[in-house]
Amino acid sequence: MTETIPTYGLWPLVIINSAIFIFFAFSFIKPKTTLDWRSLGAFSAFIVAMFVEMYGFPLTIYFLSGWLQTQFPQTDIFSHGSGHLWHTIFGFEGDPHANPIHLIANLFIIAGFYVIYRGWAVLHDAQKNGELATTGLYGWVRHPQYGGFVLIMFGFLLMWPTLLTLLMFPILLVVYVRLAKQEEAIMRKDFGEAYDEYARKTPAFLPRLRMDIINHG
Repeated sequence: MTETIPTYGLWPLVIINSAIFIFFAFSFIKPKTTLDWRSLGAFSAFIVAMFVEMYGFPLTIYFLSGWLQTQFPQTDIFSHGSGHLWHTIFGFEGDPHANPIHLIANLFIIAGFYVIYRGWAVLHDAQKNGELATTGLYGWVRHPQYGGFVLIMFGFLLMWPTLLTLLMFPILLVVYVRLAKQEEAIMRKDFGEAYDEYARKTPAFLPRLRMDIINHG
């Protein structure tokens, strides 16, 4: 059933939800270096921007209000339920949190946090032993934690697309690529030829799935 009462201006929910997801990210990566904090900061900016539009001020809905009202005249476009744009546009029925796109978005978010956690576990053990992280997810890609952040942001973007987060997403991809390059410069300084050899065999962000299948087939 479509909501008829606007549910925006809920700034405590903006703060609480942003804090929860930022805390989760913080607890998974346990930032120590400047690069860690920059990575978390970029992710936090995206999360805050999304929750501001989800519960605070629906900027995207205001921009699209003319088109939405024309296309869906029987819908209260400023209700929170209608803020789930895919639910409104595709005419899904029932709880907007249970539509297929929302559920798929949740899978991306869960996968992203899992990747960040598993990557951190390997990196933590390697750092504790003064070694180069090359096992687990680091055996597939050189920067699994950055990939995890991207999965989470993509999941939220799929769940609740906004003009601001659509603009931020490609910018943050560039930010993570630059952070990865800075991190690699540090690794080359610390591990020299060992890191160069690791980098030659292991892609930065996307695993060579086809090659792995062929090699293990």
